[in-house]
Amino acid sequence: MPRTQKKKQSAVSSPVVSRPDERDWMLAAVSYLWIFCVIPLVLRKGSPFVQFHAKQGAVLAITWFLLWVVGIIPILGWLVFFFGSILLVAVNLLAIVRAWHGDQWKIPYLYDYVAYLDL
Repeated sequence: MPRTQKKKQSAVSSPVVSRPDERDWMLAAVSYLWIFCVIPLVLRKGSPFVQFHAKQGAVLAITWFLLWVVGIIPILGWLVFFFGSILLVAVNLLAIVRAWHGDQWKIPYLYDYVAYLDL
């Protein structure tokens, strides 16, 4: 009796989508460098991959600004600013690495606000 082999399915299955080219990866990574998120929004309007990352980069830039405003408040604001900055630097670095590798990582909590941006 012939043995049938079953294909192993990975835990995370994604549809087959064309991979973005190197230029898209670079622009997606640049979009997480605060105000530079505007550059990919303007340059690559036809690339959904770059637009996804540019919009998330814009939300991160807005979050940085709000954190800076909170940091103006003495003592408690300074503490929130200090620990929030550490968290946002880690999120920015992780987002840059994920974009460079061609992943579309939805940043928890912040991705919900991307839908409100009609850019």
